[in-house]
Amino acid sequence: MKQDKKIALLVINCLQGGGAERVVLTLGQGFYELGYEVHILRFKPRAEYDLNSNLIYHVLKFKPYKLIPGAQRRDKFFAHAVDKYVSKNIGQPDVILSNLDRADSILSNSKLPNIFYVIHNTVSLLYKLNKTNTADELKSKMINIYSKHPCICVSKGAEQDFINTFGDITPTTAIHNPIDRDHIRKLGDAFIPEYENYIIHVGSFKNAKRHDVLIRAYAQTDQSMPLLLLGQGKLKSDIEQLVLKLNLKDKVVFLGFRENPFPYLKHAKFKILTSDWEGFALVIAEALVLGTPVISTDCQSGPSELLPENNLMPMRDVNAISEKISLAMENPQQFHSEFDESLLPVTIAKKYLAFVSSFEDKTDA
Repeated sequence: MKQDKKIALLVINCLQGGGAERVVLTLGQGFYELGYEVHILRFKPRAEYDLNSNLIYHVLKFKPYKLIPGAQRRDKFFAHAVDKYVSKNIGQPDVILSNLDRADSILSNSKLPNIFYVIHNTVSLLYKLNKTNTADELKSKMINIYSKHPCICVSKGAEQDFINTFGDITPTTAIHNPIDRDHIRKLGDAFIPEYENYIIHVGSFKNAKRHDVLIRAYAQTDQSMPLLLLGQGKLKSDIEQLVLKLNLKDKVVFLGFRENPFPYLKHAKFKILTSDWEGFALVIAEALVLGTPVISTDCQSGPSELLPENNLMPMRDVNAISEKISLAMENPQQFHSEFDESLLPVTIAKKYLAFVSSFEDKTDA
């Protein structure tokens, strides 16, 4: 099969909801603008994003393979099916980017060339690899997977954590996530929210985001601005109970999931992040695109690479976070920060290709 264009293949379990899924679509656009034929392969059909028509989409369902006993055996059989499907329907990709653990586990069994893992999280914290006895078994399994191919981490902090956790098992680099500035600005202008003079937090109700710390810190301020919480998640009811307990029912608004969060982000007086860990903190860069000031906890990776020191707060320190919120309510613009143009999709795609080509050079040598 003759290939007229270079091919980029991005693999992910599904296109539902999360930040990594959005990154895959944005990075795909970056490769497209560089002249690549871009394919997205997923293992579940459901998609929650508008699918960019410049990219070519494939679904190869994993579900039928669940009948095969044993996770590793299952992944090996499915990897063989993936290889066959790619060769027949896509060709020979010049670069294959595997995203998140489901795809990573499967592609660790692939025989296709040019595979690179994209590490979207601070792995030691996400998987609690330094805390439990069962962590050793999981760690060993992950080393087996991630030693197979080079890894591209979405922040310097995530890369350092990867190396500290697993050792020098494979070549790594840090490349920030791409941000589609023009598309975000367009979405930000879609409507005017029904709220005014508010603070916003955007993120799923899960342990890493520490909504509990945010609510307790906000309770210590004068609450002169309402706090809007945009997102869903398993801990939402716990946070609703905490809001009632601290008598904040009239001050905290639960917005739920919104298909287009960007107008809410654009019109906020400032955005706050109180996470214990992030991979990259996509929502910070998106807020900066829209000109919204941001304050954030200085967690292990992400925020300190996107914001000046003045905008950062110590993690889990309710008093310090409360003081910073009060300062931001008095004068949000003191926490304004410019968007970094080097995060545009084409620039980020070029960085990926520079890393990929360094392995081609070694092969040719």
